[in-house]
Amino acid sequence: MDEEKLRALLAEVAAGGVAPAQALEQLRNLPYEDLGFAQLDLHRALRQGLPEVVFCQGKAPEHAVAIFERLWANHDRVMGTRATPELAALVRARLPEAHYDPLSRLVTLARGPLPVPPADAPYALVAAAGTADLAVAEEAAQTLAFYGNRVVAAYDVGVAGIHRLLNRRTEVSGATVIISVAGMEGALTSVIGGLAACPVIGVPTSVGYGASFGGLAALLAMLNSCASGVSIVNIDNGFGAGVVAHRILDLARGKKAS
Repeated sequence: MDEEKLRALLAEVAAGGVAPAQALEQLRNLPYEDLGFAQLDLHRALRQGLPEVVFCQGKAPEHAVAIFERLWANHDRVMGTRATPELAALVRARLPEAHYDPLSRLVTLARGPLPVPPADAPYALVAAAGTADLAVAEEAAQTLAFYGNRVVAAYDVGVAGIHRLLNRRTEVSGATVIISVAGMEGALTSVIGGLAACPVIGVPTSVGYGASFGGLAALLAMLNSCASGVSIVNIDNGFGAGVVAHRILDLARGKKAS
Protein backbone atom coordinates (compact mmCIF):
# COMPACT_ATOMS: atom_id res chain seq x y z
CA MET A 1 0.00 0.00 0.00
CA ASP A 2 1.13 3.54 -0.77
CA GLU A 3 2.34 5.25 2.44
CA GLU A 4 0.30 8.39 1.83
CA LYS A 5 -2.88 6.38 1.35
CA LEU A 6 -2.15 4.42 4.48
CA ARG A 7 -1.51 7.58 6.50
CA ALA A 8 -4.71 9.15 5.19
CA LEU A 9 -6.70 6.03 6.05
CA LEU A 10 -5.21 5.86 9.56
CA ALA A 11 -5.95 9.55 10.08
CA GLU A 12 -9.58 8.96 9.14
CA VAL A 13 -9.77 6.06 11.57
CA ALA A 14 -8.24 8.19 14.33
CA ALA A 15 -10.69 11.00 13.61
CA GLY A 16 -13.64 8.63 13.73
CA GLY A 17 -14.55 9.11 10.09
CA VAL A 18 -13.86 5.49 9.20
CA ALA A 19 -14.64 2.54 11.45
CA PRO A 20 -11.79 0.07 12.07
CA ALA A 21 -13.78 -2.69 10.36
CA GLN A 22 -14.19 -0.52 7.26
CA ALA A 23 -10.47 0.27 7.23
CA LEU A 24 -9.68 -3.43 7.44
CA GLU A 25 -11.82 -4.10 4.38
CA GLN A 26 -9.90 -1.43 2.45
CA LEU A 27 -6.58 -2.92 3.51
CA ARG A 28 -7.62 -6.29 2.14
CA ASN A 29 -7.50 -5.02 -1.43
CA LEU A 30 -5.24 -2.00 -1.71
CA PRO A 31 -1.60 -2.83 -0.99
CA TYR A 32 1.03 -4.21 -3.33
CA GLU A 33 4.67 -3.47 -4.03
CA ASP A 34 5.70 -2.53 -7.55
CA LEU A 35 9.14 -3.92 -8.44
CA GLY A 36 8.81 -2.95 -12.09
CA PHE A 37 8.96 -6.55 -13.31
CA ALA A 38 6.51 -7.76 -10.64
CA GLN A 39 3.76 -6.34 -8.47
CA LEU A 40 3.84 -8.23 -5.20
CA ASP A 41 0.52 -8.83 -3.47
CA LEU A 42 1.79 -8.29 0.07
CA HIS A 43 -1.61 -8.45 1.72
CA ARG A 44 -2.80 -11.68 0.17
CA ALA A 45 -2.41 -13.33 3.55
CA LEU A 46 -4.81 -10.76 5.01
CA ARG A 47 -7.43 -11.61 2.37
CA GLN A 48 -6.87 -15.33 1.96
CA GLY A 49 -4.88 -16.52 4.96
CA LEU A 50 -1.83 -17.52 2.89
CA PRO A 51 0.81 -15.21 1.40
CA GLU A 52 1.72 -15.03 -2.26
CA VAL A 53 3.78 -17.99 -3.48
CA VAL A 54 6.62 -17.66 -6.00
CA PHE A 55 6.18 -19.76 -9.15
CA CYS A 56 9.85 -19.99 -10.09
CA GLN A 57 9.63 -21.74 -13.45
CA GLY A 58 10.24 -19.34 -16.33
CA LYS A 59 11.33 -16.41 -14.18
CA ALA A 60 14.69 -14.73 -14.71
CA PRO A 61 16.88 -15.78 -11.76
CA GLU A 62 17.50 -12.19 -10.64
CA HIS A 63 13.76 -11.51 -10.68
CA ALA A 64 12.96 -14.60 -8.65
CA VAL A 65 15.62 -13.81 -6.06
CA ALA A 66 14.38 -10.22 -5.70
CA ILE A 67 10.81 -11.44 -5.23
CA PHE A 68 11.92 -13.88 -2.53
CA GLU A 69 13.77 -11.08 -0.75
CA ARG A 70 10.81 -8.71 -0.71
CA LEU A 71 8.32 -11.38 0.34
CA TRP A 72 10.67 -12.48 3.14
CA ALA A 73 10.92 -8.88 4.31
CA ASN A 74 7.14 -8.77 4.72
CA HIS A 75 6.14 -12.31 5.77
CA ASP A 76 7.20 -14.90 8.31
CA ARG A 77 6.72 -17.72 5.81
CA VAL A 78 7.59 -17.74 2.13
CA MET A 79 7.34 -20.54 -0.41
CA GLY A 80 8.51 -20.95 -3.98
CA THR A 81 7.52 -23.77 -6.34
CA ARG A 82 9.19 -25.36 -9.36
CA ALA A 83 12.66 -24.14 -8.35
CA THR A 84 15.74 -25.61 -10.00
CA PRO A 85 18.80 -26.45 -7.87
CA GLU A 86 20.62 -23.57 -9.54
CA LEU A 87 17.95 -21.04 -8.63
CA ALA A 88 17.69 -22.43 -5.12
CA ALA A 89 21.42 -21.92 -4.68
CA LEU A 90 21.08 -18.27 -5.70
CA VAL A 91 18.22 -17.76 -3.25
CA ARG A 92 20.17 -19.39 -0.44
CA ALA A 93 23.20 -17.24 -1.20
CA ARG A 94 21.08 -14.15 -0.52
CA LEU A 95 18.79 -15.71 2.09
CA PRO A 96 20.71 -18.36 4.06
CA GLU A 97 17.52 -19.23 5.98
CA ALA A 98 16.02 -20.74 2.84
CA HIS A 99 15.52 -24.49 2.60
CA TYR A 100 15.38 -26.37 -0.69
CA ASP A 101 13.98 -29.84 -1.29
CA PRO A 102 15.18 -31.19 -4.65
CA LEU A 103 12.39 -33.79 -4.91
CA SER A 104 9.43 -31.45 -4.47
CA ARG A 105 11.40 -28.49 -5.91
CA LEU A 106 10.07 -26.27 -3.12
CA VAL A 107 12.02 -23.39 -1.62
CA THR A 108 10.73 -22.45 1.84
CA LEU A 109 11.57 -19.86 4.47
CA ALA A 110 10.07 -19.76 7.94
CA ARG A 111 10.74 -17.71 11.03
CA GLY A 112 10.56 -20.08 13.96
CA PRO A 113 9.54 -23.74 13.89
CA LEU A 114 6.58 -24.83 11.83
CA PRO A 115 3.47 -25.70 13.86
CA VAL A 116 3.15 -29.37 14.75
CA PRO A 117 -0.49 -30.53 14.52
CA PRO A 118 -1.75 -32.84 17.26
CA ALA A 119 -1.80 -36.55 16.57
CA ASP A 120 -5.60 -36.59 16.47
CA ALA A 121 -5.95 -33.59 14.13
CA PRO A 122 -7.88 -34.01 10.87
CA TYR A 123 -5.46 -35.13 8.19
CA ALA A 124 -4.90 -35.19 4.48
CA LEU A 125 -3.91 -38.49 2.93
CA VAL A 126 -1.53 -38.04 -0.01
CA ALA A 127 -1.57 -41.18 -2.16
CA ALA A 128 0.80 -41.72 -5.07
CA ALA A 129 0.40 -44.46 -7.64
CA GLY A 130 4.11 -45.02 -8.26
CA THR A 131 7.58 -43.90 -7.30
CA ALA A 132 7.74 -41.83 -10.50
CA ASP A 133 4.87 -39.72 -9.11
CA LEU A 134 6.67 -38.82 -5.89
CA ALA A 135 7.89 -35.39 -6.98
CA VAL A 136 4.31 -34.19 -7.47
CA ALA A 137 3.06 -36.02 -4.38
CA GLU A 138 5.79 -34.45 -2.25
CA GLU A 139 4.98 -31.00 -3.62
CA ALA A 140 1.45 -31.51 -2.31
CA ALA A 141 2.48 -33.11 0.99
CA GLN A 142 5.17 -30.55 1.81
CA THR A 143 2.83 -27.68 0.92
CA LEU A 144 0.30 -29.04 3.40
CA ALA A 145 2.94 -29.54 6.09
CA PHE A 146 4.37 -26.06 5.55
CA TYR A 147 0.94 -24.60 6.27
CA GLY A 148 0.64 -26.55 9.51
CA ASN A 149 -1.48 -29.52 8.48
CA ARG A 150 -1.27 -33.15 9.49
CA VAL A 151 -0.28 -35.28 6.50
CA VAL A 152 -0.31 -39.05 6.03
CA ALA A 153 1.45 -40.53 2.99
CA ALA A 154 0.58 -43.70 1.09
CA TYR A 155 3.10 -44.08 -1.73
CA ASP A 156 3.45 -46.69 -4.47
CA VAL A 157 -0.13 -47.92 -4.09
CA GLY A 158 -1.15 -47.91 -7.75
CA VAL A 159 -3.75 -50.17 -9.32
CA ALA A 160 -1.16 -52.54 -10.81
CA GLY A 161 -0.98 -53.96 -7.27
CA ILE A 162 -4.25 -52.80 -5.78
CA HIS A 163 -3.79 -54.90 -2.62
CA ARG A 164 -1.24 -52.27 -1.56
CA LEU A 165 -3.95 -49.62 -1.49
CA LEU A 166 -6.49 -51.92 0.16
CA ASN A 167 -3.97 -52.51 2.92
CA ARG A 168 -4.29 -48.76 3.70
CA ARG A 169 -8.07 -48.74 4.07
CA THR A 170 -7.86 -47.39 7.63
CA GLU A 171 -6.00 -44.28 6.47
CA VAL A 172 -8.36 -43.86 3.51
CA SER A 173 -11.50 -44.06 5.66
CA GLY A 174 -10.09 -41.76 8.36
CA ALA A 175 -8.93 -38.95 6.08
CA THR A 176 -10.68 -35.60 5.90
CA VAL A 177 -9.41 -35.07 2.34
CA ILE A 178 -7.37 -37.24 -0.01
CA ILE A 179 -4.97 -36.15 -2.73
CA SER A 180 -4.56 -38.90 -5.33
CA VAL A 181 -1.50 -38.53 -7.56
CA ALA A 182 -1.19 -40.75 -10.63
CA GLY A 183 0.20 -40.82 -14.14
CA MET A 184 -0.16 -43.47 -16.84
CA GLU A 185 -3.95 -44.07 -17.09
CA GLY A 186 -4.73 -42.26 -13.80
CA ALA A 187 -6.94 -45.05 -12.50
CA LEU A 188 -5.91 -44.66 -8.86
CA THR A 189 -8.10 -41.59 -8.40
CA SER A 190 -11.29 -43.38 -9.46
CA VAL A 191 -10.51 -46.32 -7.18
CA ILE A 192 -9.91 -44.04 -4.19
CA GLY A 193 -13.01 -42.05 -5.09
CA GLY A 194 -15.01 -45.27 -4.85
CA LEU A 195 -13.61 -46.10 -1.42
CA ALA A 196 -13.51 -42.76 0.40
CA ALA A 197 -16.29 -40.74 2.00
CA CYS A 198 -14.25 -37.51 1.99
CA PRO A 199 -13.43 -35.14 -0.90
CA VAL A 200 -10.81 -36.57 -3.28
CA ILE A 201 -8.52 -34.29 -5.27
CA GLY A 202 -7.00 -35.97 -8.30
CA VAL A 203 -3.61 -34.84 -9.58
CA PRO A 204 -2.69 -36.29 -12.99
CA THR A 205 1.04 -36.45 -13.61
CA SER A 206 3.02 -36.32 -16.82
CA VAL A 207 4.45 -39.80 -16.12
CA GLY A 208 3.89 -42.38 -18.84
CA TYR A 209 4.82 -43.60 -22.30
CA GLY A 210 4.07 -41.72 -25.51
CA ALA A 211 0.31 -42.28 -25.68
CA SER A 212 -0.06 -40.74 -22.23
CA PHE A 213 0.58 -37.41 -24.00
CA GLY A 214 2.44 -35.84 -21.11
CA GLY A 215 -0.33 -36.52 -18.61
CA LEU A 216 -3.30 -35.72 -20.83
CA ALA A 217 -4.49 -39.34 -20.74
CA ALA A 218 -4.48 -39.34 -16.93
CA LEU A 219 -6.17 -35.94 -16.84
CA LEU A 220 -9.00 -37.05 -19.13
CA ALA A 221 -9.43 -40.33 -17.25
CA MET A 222 -9.75 -38.48 -13.94
CA LEU A 223 -12.12 -35.89 -15.40
CA ASN A 224 -14.30 -38.74 -16.62
CA SER A 225 -14.23 -40.65 -13.34
CA CYS A 226 -17.46 -42.45 -12.49
CA ALA A 227 -16.72 -42.02 -8.77
CA SER A 228 -18.59 -39.17 -7.10
CA GLY A 229 -16.89 -36.58 -4.90
CA VAL A 230 -13.79 -36.36 -7.08
CA SER A 231 -12.37 -33.09 -8.40
CA ILE A 232 -9.25 -32.60 -10.47
CA VAL A 233 -6.42 -30.06 -10.66
CA ASN A 234 -4.05 -29.52 -13.57
CA ILE A 235 -1.29 -31.89 -14.67
CA ASP A 236 1.57 -32.06 -12.12
CA ASN A 237 -0.06 -29.39 -9.93
CA GLY A 238 0.74 -30.82 -6.51
CA PHE A 239 0.92 -27.34 -5.02
CA GLY A 240 -2.59 -26.44 -6.17
CA ALA A 241 -3.97 -29.67 -4.73
CA GLY A 242 -2.18 -28.98 -1.46
CA VAL A 243 -3.74 -25.54 -1.12
CA VAL A 244 -7.25 -26.85 -1.80
CA ALA A 245 -6.73 -29.63 0.75
CA HIS A 246 -5.44 -27.07 3.27
CA ARG A 247 -8.62 -25.04 2.93
CA ILE A 248 -10.77 -28.14 3.37
CA LEU A 249 -8.83 -28.99 6.53
CA ASP A 250 -9.27 -25.44 7.80
CA LEU A 251 -13.03 -25.84 7.45
CA ALA A 252 -12.87 -29.20 9.24
CA ARG A 253 -11.03 -27.51 12.10
CA GLY A 254 -13.77 -24.92 12.34
CA LYS A 255 -11.67 -22.12 10.90
CA LYS A 256 -12.52 -19.80 8.05
CA ALA A 257 -10.93 -21.28 4.93
CA SER A 258 -7.54 -19.72 4.16
